[in-house]
Amino acid sequence: MLQAHSAPKLNAMSQPAARLSLRDRTREEIFRIISSDRDLTRASLAERTGLPSSTIGHAVARLLAEGRITESPAPTKGPGSGSGRPASLLNSVASATRTGAIDFGHQHLRVALGDDAGVVLAETVVTMNVDQAPERGLDVAAQTLRDLAATHGVDQLACVAAGIPGPIEATTGLVCSTTTLSNWSGMLPARELEDRLGIPAVVCNDASIGALGELHFGAGRGHRDFLYIKAAHGIGAGLVSNGELYLGGAGFAGEIGHIIIPGRPELCRCGNRGCLEAVVSVPTVRAQILHTHPQLDPDRLDMSTLDDPIATRILNEVGRTLGTVLANLCDLTNPTLLVIGGELGASGTALLEGVRASLRRFAQPSTSQVLEVAPAALGRRAEIVGAVQLAASLCHA
Repeated sequence: MLQAHSAPKLNAMSQPAARLSLRDRTREEIFRIISSDRDLTRASLAERTGLPSSTIGHAVARLLAEGRITESPAPTKGPGSGSGRPASLLNSVASATRTGAIDFGHQHLRVALGDDAGVVLAETVVTMNVDQAPERGLDVAAQTLRDLAATHGVDQLACVAAGIPGPIEATTGLVCSTTTLSNWSGMLPARELEDRLGIPAVVCNDASIGALGELHFGAGRGHRDFLYIKAAHGIGAGLVSNGELYLGGAGFAGEIGHIIIPGRPELCRCGNRGCLEAVVSVPTVRAQILHTHPQLDPDRLDMSTLDDPIATRILNEVGRTLGTVLANLCDLTNPTLLVIGGELGASGTALLEGVRASLRRFAQPSTSQVLEVAPAALGRRAEIVGAVQLAASLCHA
C-alpha cells in the first residue's frame, strides 16, 4: 500500500525554527507561499505578506541563487488587467515528492501522477459509469493510481486530490446532491480515498479544479478574473476572482446546471423542466446530431470533426442557448475571460460563436466589451491538471 509521509520533509535550508534568523524565517515563509501556488510575482508576494518590496527582493534573489525557485516571463495580459511591462513569474522547483490526482467524470475517470510543483508526469483514462457505481469507481480509481505509480517506479505518494461532478460541502467534504450524483449523495469521497490509499486526500468539484488547471497552465494564465464552464454530461462553472479560486460560502459556487431556461420542455434528472444541463448537455446535443446524421456511428461520434451546415447550426444554437445564461453570470461577476471546457467546449468554433453572439446580445456592453471567450487550452484535461495542482498545494499546506 502507498503510504503517506510520516515525517516532515527537510531540505538543505531546513533548520529548527529557533535556530533560524528573522531573515531566514522570512525567506522560508516566502518559499512556502511560492510552493503552495503558481505564477506568483514579487508584487503579489508583497501584497500577501505585507512585507516591503526590498525584503521580498532579497528573499527571492536568495531562493533563485539556491535553485529552489525559477523565474519566467509572464504571458500577455488579458483585457482589463492593466498595462506596462509584465512582471516575471516565480515558481518552486519540484522535488522528488510525487502526488496522485483523479478526475471523476460522469462516464469516465482519469488518473495522474504529479510532482509537488503541480506538473502532470503521467496519466491514464478508464471508461466506466461513475455515476451509477460510486464504490466501484473509487475502487477502480485507487487501483489505477497504484498501478500507475508502480509502473513509474513510485512506491510512496504524498497525497491525492480528486474532482467529482457534483457539489461538495467545503467544511465536511460531503457530497450534497440527490440529483446530479444521487448514488454519491451522503458520501465522503476524500475519506473513502484515504481509506483505500492510506494517504491524505482532498476532493473538490470538478469544474472548480478545471478552473484551477486553466488558471495555472491554460487559457486563464494572465487573467485574474474569469469563469470556466465545464460543458459535458453536466454543466458546471468554476470561478476565479482576483487570481484565487472562489468556492462560495459553503463550497457550492458554480452549480449552474439547474438554472431553468423559461419555456423549455426538456425534462431534467432533477425533476424540473428546462434546466440548462437538460437543454445543452452532451447527451442532448449528441441526440440531435445523431437524429440529423443517421449515418454516423454513435460509438465513434466526435463532434469536433463535424463541419456540415446542419451540425454547425445545431452547435451554434447550443452555444447561443448556453451564452444566454452565461450573459447573466458575466454581468454579475464581470470576468475578463470566459473559458468553455468539457466535450462541448472542444466541439469547435460553431458553439463558441454562438456563445459570443448571445453575450453581445444579452450582456451589458460594459461587460461584453472587456470579455474574451476561448476554448479550454487544456481541452478535456483541464480537470486532471487542476487536480494535480490541488495536490501540490496540499503538499505545501
